[in-house]
Amino acid sequence: QVQLVESGGGLVQAGGSLRLSCAASGRTFSMYAMGWFRQAPGKEREFVGGISLSGVREYYVDSVKGRFTISRDDAKNRVFLQMNSLKPEDTAVYYCAATETSDIFEVVTTQRRYGHWGQGTQVTVSS
Repeated sequence: QVQLVESGGGLVQAGGSLRLSCAASGRTFSMYAMGWFRQAPGKEREFVGGISLSGVREYYVDSVKGRFTISRDDAKNRVFLQMNSLKPEDTAVYYCAATETSDIFEVVTTQRRYGHWGQGTQVTVSS
């Protein structure tokens, strides 16, 4: 079992940046592929991007590609979401999630495959 805690959310103006952090505890962090999701008011939770267990591969949805970057630091049991050029439509609660996989290069994009979730952190982008 792995426990996840997000931090780093807040209020930022359009065009600004935020760096979200997800701290993991419990089982060996390096066993998990990681993902970031978000849920805007009145909308379903959606996949934003993910990183493979090995950290070699990343994947992003088109709406954030080129603006968001995911990285992981297994020594510190953390995964990060660097968000640049933020837009009002990026406003949401952001969640990190973990899933076990045997494929060190797999980026898991399917929400139902993630069995471990953080509590979320609010990101608000003002226009």
